[in-house]
Amino acid sequence: MCGIVGIVGRSNVNQTLYDALTVLQHRGQDAAGIVTCDQDKLYLRKDNGMVRDVFRSRHMRRLMGNMGIGHVRYPTAGSSSSAEAQPFYVNSPYGITLAHNGNLTNAAEIGEDLYKTDLRHINTNSDSEVLLNILAHELQRLGKLVPTEEDIFTAVEAVHQRCKGAYAVVAMITGYGIVAFRDPHGIRPICFGERETPEGMEYMIASESVALQAMGFELVRDVAPGEAVYINMEGRLFTRQCAPGAEYRPCIFEHVYLARPDSIMDGISVYKSRLRMGEKLADKIKRVWPDHDIDVVIPIPDTSRTSALQLAYNLGVKFREGFIKNRYIGRTFIMPGQNERKKSVRQKLNAIGLEFQGKNVLLVDDSIVRGTTCNQIIQMARDAGARNVYFASAAPPVCFPNVYGIDMPAAKELIAHGRTVKEIQELIGADWLVYQDLEDLVAASREGNPDIVNFDCSVFDGQYITGDINSGYLERLEASRNDDAKNQKVAKLMVNSESIDLHNTN
Repeated sequence: MCGIVGIVGRSNVNQTLYDALTVLQHRGQDAAGIVTCDQDKLYLRKDNGMVRDVFRSRHMRRLMGNMGIGHVRYPTAGSSSSAEAQPFYVNSPYGITLAHNGNLTNAAEIGEDLYKTDLRHINTNSDSEVLLNILAHELQRLGKLVPTEEDIFTAVEAVHQRCKGAYAVVAMITGYGIVAFRDPHGIRPICFGERETPEGMEYMIASESVALQAMGFELVRDVAPGEAVYINMEGRLFTRQCAPGAEYRPCIFEHVYLARPDSIMDGISVYKSRLRMGEKLADKIKRVWPDHDIDVVIPIPDTSRTSALQLAYNLGVKFREGFIKNRYIGRTFIMPGQNERKKSVRQKLNAIGLEFQGKNVLLVDDSIVRGTTCNQIIQMARDAGARNVYFASAAPPVCFPNVYGIDMPAAKELIAHGRTVKEIQELIGADWLVYQDLEDLVAASREGNPDIVNFDCSVFDGQYITGDINSGYLERLEASRNDDAKNQKVAKLMVNSESIDLHNTN
């Protein structure tokens, strides 16, 4: 999960890119980067940290130009090395920079092919650098001194033929324009909008529509699966479908947790989909426990609040804010190590005792991944005086790792993997546990756009829609994602913390 943005404007775009990245900060807290283009010169700043920490006034002054792209990152394989901060750059042809959200499932194979066949060197473990070099190679093969929109679309077609997995991409071709494209399943989100100025039309591309809205751009539409959108330096917009047989299969976990509720994704209001999740979960509780004794519904801030509010309303039960969130602690889901996640829970949340004392409390969360934070929060509720603590998940059991750009842990670290609901209930310490049914979750999102028939639900059902995931791939993924592997990477980074970073000398 990352956030990407690109702008072709009529004046300097550095501040707009910065502001857009702050709006997309929820999609990645590990690193941030911006690159701008002023005529034929590129200006880059990227580093580990939050947007506000990476960019200072001296950096912003150097980011000149009316065209640029930006990125916020979280470590999709547990690494927090600044060498993998984006955007990435390659000098040939033209000078291309790229930012990417997603994960190439065949990155290892095509990375080797890039070296042996295309004679290109990959300097990091990032699949985004692989993707950049493929795009660059396909453009170079055309042999054009000045690339046209037709050339760019031809190169994107070749990228689709070589790459598998999930990818939403924004790439800047120095002195020519910005191209954005999306994988043939449309797994990761990307949209574009426009803003009219006295000097002419400006265009912006972003992971979520909320970034467009916040910057005063009007949402035009989402980039379709397999489609490419190109905006040249003169501000002309071109689009083309570059992947025959493309089919919408967007990631449903965006609606559950990843996206901001005020975003519109693929024509679906994330806020309304979460309201419907609450409605359907309330219906299930009425069905399986009609004589429940729930006194109060309390959300676990912040993502579950919308679903919890509608759930309480449909049950006819009081809704109360029982936890106060420290807004200076990041999202625990995207913290790279289990020790950091454990440490942050009690720093992040504090219980309001008056809302718990002597009550049967239903806590509502958007999902349960590892279960560790659930266990601690349930204990916090008991410590605050709750008589019984029930727990509801607005999503079904997360049983399988994600391979499309979300750093969910190894299967054995998922609390629902291979366990019954009763076993999970005992492990997290709840007096009762209820999960959303998968068909209800899909219906909650589909209602917003009936044209989308299917979603990527692989973390819930284990059905990997790209068709190239086997047991060997999952075993390799587990080796890189388990907490032991992540802790080893952190230790290695600490040992090498004084080494020179060739990618970030500015």
